[in-house]
Amino acid sequence: MFVMKCGGSTLAALPDAFFEDLKQLQEAGEIPVIVHGGGPAISDTLSKLGIETEFVNGLRKTNEDVLDVVEMVLAGKINKEIVRKIQFSGARAVGLAGVDGNLIQVQPVANAHEVGLVGDVTHVNAELIHGVVALGYIPVIAPVGIGADGRQRYNINADTAAGAVASHLGVERMIVVTDVPGILKTVDGEKRVLPSVTVQEIDEMIASGEIYGGMIPKVKAAVQCIQGVVKEVVIVNGSEPQVLSKALKEGGIGTRIVKA
Repeated sequence: MFVMKCGGSTLAALPDAFFEDLKQLQEAGEIPVIVHGGGPAISDTLSKLGIETEFVNGLRKTNEDVLDVVEMVLAGKINKEIVRKIQFSGARAVGLAGVDGNLIQVQPVANAHEVGLVGDVTHVNAELIHGVVALGYIPVIAPVGIGADGRQRYNINADTAAGAVASHLGVERMIVVTDVPGILKTVDGEKRVLPSVTVQEIDEMIASGEIYGGMIPKVKAAVQCIQGVVKEVVIVNGSEPQVLSKALKEGGIGTRIVKA
């Protein structure tokens, strides 16, 4: 089993060959579990509806109005788009939100007074995921969680959710699908993809300016997925041919981020 995390906008732009690769992996006995985000689409919809949105330390400030849009966009629009693309390839998929079957249970984040209805994962119903997989379907999970009272919904950072799902499933490796080939480093005047890097080295490269601009949030998001039993995260470009098959092999493609 492997967990794949992908942003909603990235998934929407992926070629049909990506989903064909996913189907072939499933047929070969690999078990994909997908956790997706959708930040840009949420922001766009909020803007169209005239609802203000802001971020505090990378987390979207979430009240009930914002949460309605988060759930609508993630669990409705994006989740079902992904399911349709997978099924069009010939594979089978089931879309789930974290509230379904108490799949992702959460508690308010420590700074809830600043960000509102944002949750930290306390438990993942791994039995439900295994049940979906046993029926021959690929689980596609939207990061909207449910509180301890079984009533209150919470917005969850997609990277946090993906790391928690992977950890509760006992998965040691995660694949983060992006629009970049990996972490780039300039060597002898040429930019090359680093095959492997530690979390500490990433911090040093950000401080030195070697990792900069739009790559910083991508790398930090990948690092956030390393929690619990998850030992490494592979950053890959989803448009590469057979990218998932290659990422599941040691040193196949992209950049591997390891704890130490």
